[in-house]
Amino acid sequence: MMKRLFILTTALFWSVVLGVWAGARESAQTAAVPATPGYSLATVALHATGDDCWMAIHGQVYDLSAYLPEHPTRPSIILPWCGKEATEAYDTKTRGRPHSPGADQLLEHYRIGVLTDRDSAP
Repeated sequence: MMKRLFILTTALFWSVVLGVWAGARESAQTAAVPATPGYSLATVALHATGDDCWMAIHGQVYDLSAYLPEHPTRPSIILPWCGKEATEAYDTKTRGRPHSPGADQLLEHYRIGVLTDRDSAP
């Protein structure tokens, strides 16, 4: 009798453990992914100064305001692209040379949303 009770309680215990694990796994997979804000070029254009510099590059919008003082070139190279679609300038450094993979990784830290045809952000 004790052996049956032990087997039954052990099976019940592991059933509960597996049920909790499966439930947690399912809820993690169905958790809502936060929506990425979208910005139009008109909104990007409102941020066209050295203190408030947004750029659209490859369909993504970046707030580069905090990075401008850290950029290795002089600000006059970058400032004309604040508030604009700057993919070509980024891809060529305006001299036909691409940015490094390290620059691409660094750029991701400043991503704030995607470029859209219409505003979906304030």
